[in-house]
Amino acid sequence: MAIYTLPELPYDYAALEPVINPQIIELHHDKHHAAYVKGANDTLEQLEEARDKDQWGAINGLEKNLAFHLSGHILHSIYWNNMNSPKDGGGGEPLAADGVGEFADAITESFGSFAKFKAQLTKASATTQGSGWGVLAYEPISGRLIVEQVYDHQGNVGQGSVPILVFDAWEHAFYLQYKNQKVDFIEAMWQVVNWQDVHKRYLSAKASVPLISF
Repeated sequence: MAIYTLPELPYDYAALEPVINPQIIELHHDKHHAAYVKGANDTLEQLEEARDKDQWGAINGLEKNLAFHLSGHILHSIYWNNMNSPKDGGGGEPLAADGVGEFADAITESFGSFAKFKAQLTKASATTQGSGWGVLAYEPISGRLIVEQVYDHQGNVGQGSVPILVFDAWEHAFYLQYKNQKVDFIEAMWQVVNWQDVHKRYLSAKASVPLISF
């Protein structure tokens, strides 16, 4: 029985136009994200077989595959909900008047201003080497927000950090529409950020008690 399942999109394929066209959303969700779900489930089955047979010759590759596919599934599941149509409140800046004041204050405290945060996440996302993500994460030890530049789906991240806003910088997220202009896609992404979703993720991460102590 599959452990992981592909979540349904919270909107239709055309909901994020003109920032992301329907063809990209359909291929990205139904093909690419689905492949990560299948990859994670297949790897779990292979690990179960290795345990049953007590055969560990492929353990390094299996653990790497699980990290890759599972992280891809998790990040994409966040990604879809991080976005919303501008006509439904997507984009703009997080404001207290919209009920996200606590998150907006955290942005100012952690980065100095929303403009400085936006510049850092934009640059981190647009300059990922090869395939990867730009991520705003809650770091539980300091209680601050940090920007991470994630390679592939799982590399170069701080252990214990909780992603709350993710920008997909893999070519499959934008190439059909933006060609090789990744920076244009990242700039456009700010028009569809769902700050209500990001705010909820921030509050949830902040409420979690870190198990790491020094």
